[in-house]
Amino acid sequence: MNEITWVKAEQVPAQPIFPGIQARTLWQTANGRKAVILEIAPGAKWEGVDVHEPGSEEAFVLSGVFNDGTRDYPAGTFIHNPIGSTHIPQSETGCTLFVFYPEG
Repeated sequence: MNEITWVKAEQVPAQPIFPGIQARTLWQTANGRKAVILEIAPGAKWEGVDVHEPGSEEAFVLSGVFNDGTRDYPAGTFIHNPIGSTHIPQSETGCTLFVFYPEG
């Protein structure tokens, strides 16, 4: 039987990734598919380059302005990062993203 899974994001503990960047994993399967809330504090920057392998990344900017190292994406923007694409997540103002990894 398939059951609905639900969680309140604010009740999921935030896990630090880099200084000023933390993730709240909302849902994850054994093969790595997952849904995450990514919080980037003002001025925080991903360390190194974020490479999208083995699958793509789908992101929706919930609040603030996200920058991928090339351009700014304001709240309400959807971003598809295909397999093999790269970027350097950061934000001058701070932002919150909903990120989905459909292939893991």
